[in-house]
Amino acid sequence: MSNTQTTRRIGRTMADSEPWFESEPAAPDGAPNIVFCVFDDVGFSDFGCYGSEIQTPNIDRLAAGGVRFTNFHTTSLCSPTRASLLTGRNHHAVGMGSLANFDHGFPGYRGRISNAAALLPEMLRPNGYNSFAVGKWHLTPMHEVGPSGPFDQWPTQRGFDRFYGFVDGAMNQWEPFLTEDNHHVPTPDTPGYHLTEDLVGKAIRLVTDQSSVAPDKPFFLYLAFGAGHSPHHVSKERIEKYVPIFEKGWDATRDERLARQKVMGLVPSDTQLPPRNPGVRAWDDIPADERRLFVRFQAAYAAMLTHTDEQIGKLLDSLEMLGRLTNTVFVLMSDNGASQEGSQVGTMHQGRYFEGVPLSMEHSLAHIDEIGETQWFNNYPLGWAMAGNTPCKFYKQNTHGGGVRDPLIMHFPERFSDQAGTLRHQFHHVTDIVPTVLGIVGLDSPTTVKGVAQMPIHGTSMLYALDEPAAPTQKRVQHFEMLGHRGIVADGWKAVTIHSPRTTLDEDRWELYKLDEDFSEYTDLASTNPEKVRELIDRWWAEAGLYQVLPVDDRSGAGASRPKRPVRTSWTLWPGTERIPLDVAPQTANSNHVITARITVPDLGCSGALIAAGDRWGGFVMFVENNVPGFHYHFPVQRSEVRAPFPLKPGDHTITWQLTKNATKGGTGVLSVDGEEVGRIEIERIVRGWAAFSGLDVGCDNGAPVGLGYESPFRFTGALHQVTVELLGRVGPDPKVVLRNEMGKQ
Repeated sequence: MSNTQTTRRIGRTMADSEPWFESEPAAPDGAPNIVFCVFDDVGFSDFGCYGSEIQTPNIDRLAAGGVRFTNFHTTSLCSPTRASLLTGRNHHAVGMGSLANFDHGFPGYRGRISNAAALLPEMLRPNGYNSFAVGKWHLTPMHEVGPSGPFDQWPTQRGFDRFYGFVDGAMNQWEPFLTEDNHHVPTPDTPGYHLTEDLVGKAIRLVTDQSSVAPDKPFFLYLAFGAGHSPHHVSKERIEKYVPIFEKGWDATRDERLARQKVMGLVPSDTQLPPRNPGVRAWDDIPADERRLFVRFQAAYAAMLTHTDEQIGKLLDSLEMLGRLTNTVFVLMSDNGASQEGSQVGTMHQGRYFEGVPLSMEHSLAHIDEIGETQWFNNYPLGWAMAGNTPCKFYKQNTHGGGVRDPLIMHFPERFSDQAGTLRHQFHHVTDIVPTVLGIVGLDSPTTVKGVAQMPIHGTSMLYALDEPAAPTQKRVQHFEMLGHRGIVADGWKAVTIHSPRTTLDEDRWELYKLDEDFSEYTDLASTNPEKVRELIDRWWAEAGLYQVLPVDDRSGAGASRPKRPVRTSWTLWPGTERIPLDVAPQTANSNHVITARITVPDLGCSGALIAAGDRWGGFVMFVENNVPGFHYHFPVQRSEVRAPFPLKPGDHTITWQLTKNATKGGTGVLSVDGEEVGRIEIERIVRGWAAFSGLDVGCDNGAPVGLGYESPFRFTGALHQVTVELLGRVGPDPKVVLRNEMGKQ
């Protein structure tokens, strides 16, 4: 065996040999800690330090001690923004043109980050850093997050040493489906549990443990909240404090926020507020009962932001106690603008929005005092999203300012203390954060990682702007594309278009703005400067070709012609199969199917779930209760249940459920025992594409229970031998529901 350590002596025994010890990777002298704190669906004006009346004192504390950017842009959707944030590359170029839930079979739309685009922790690990990811991930292909993997795109395989959080795009804050490192774990059984508090507590423990054991070793903490993505889960007491603040409505809120932004210097003094977005009513024209509901939706969102801010305060206090706050680069941002998935009137259950079956105003008003509770997937109306993005147009998903212009705070006292509380107005993009951090640490981006040649970093370092507040921007061009919406910023100009999925790209109408002089994209110059429009459109296509944006997903036909992954139609599930994410479970949505369970009933009888998929928000459960078999089907806020008219005798039995779709949007469910029909129900609506965020269990119902009248985990007390699922006839979700789901599940 060869020995590369030629300067050390190897004798016959250790006594006559000279040992050597390889040193661990060392960070550059004085290398700072790094914290990325990422909010979800928070609009440009939603933090106090960006003009809001929402109380965010700890975020404001970071702003007062750091630098706020007013011209920072993202991709307008969560997975793509996070892919760019962690790699420094454009999102299509790394394969994340859409969400991690979807692989469209083209290089820019694989739902995974290319290994040729290393994540920041993969760059930092060889240079002496430990890295922790806590909170929302949503960067692993969702069909790969089950117990069989593959695991190569999980956080701990992409450079992070530890992970704790959730892997999908949204989550129940009271009863989350959690993952730790590379396996799914139960929700802690803690009175008053809330996900945000759990995430920050975990982050503090990870940082404290490292500081205790290796105080000289720097860390990178990626802390990604579920807040302020729906559902806006927070206590009733917190919500009620914000109700009187928002009774003035969204029109007055926009006006007041813009006035504060001008005083704070966040926007030019001549910035004009665009007209209301299409479909948003004047507040004074809305009936009083509806206004009362809309206020409470927004109060829940605001209370959630304040609650999250309090947890950030705990992290800051811990870093300060550890003596690490001064030498920590703290980056705080939102991944896109405020959300449009609440529709014009808000929603108590966003799953109904995805399915295209909104709840009635009467239903929502009847449950108004339950907003923020675990059974609801609540979201605010479009008017409040419009106010959140003040003074910009449109929303998350769009490539206008309301989708892509977002708050960004950088706090690093050791280097930028003389710039505390200042603003930066240079145009920048989420791809620019990685090169900025590498520049601060003193590292070059690697040319190879794990033997894979790396694509260049696409971002532009912002260090020049941090050092020279008045320096002109060094970022000359940036393209945007999301769900067919397109835009490009080049040399102070912006061309942008909204795309309808029912039309072709050639039918899109492009708008033109002099962005350097028109913060809110108020004055469309396209008709007076068609040459500039044509120039920018041509430049957009050139950028699209360079960065794997093509083929553009124009969604003509509401997504019906888009490529789909093959659907597995036959499953055998065994007892002990628990917490399987629904993306890797049988895809029963919009499908005729048969579920069969083989059991043995003991002499003393039995109860429990045989198979359960979903949670309080929707799903199904086959069960036995006091020896009586049954099936509970839960279309969001619309339950159907059938039970056998007699108890099972001791011995072996086969329980079967068959769902057959009808000509409308419902179906017929038949429950059978040992081949004989024992019950039948007509289900008004079946789930066509949406899926709850909890998983599938065999032999129990973990997490938030699907059915009524029992508590989780409702373990089956008889003998369960196996469960089979067969998908029959047309299988796979309704493409129209998938489209709404993809547009909103972020």
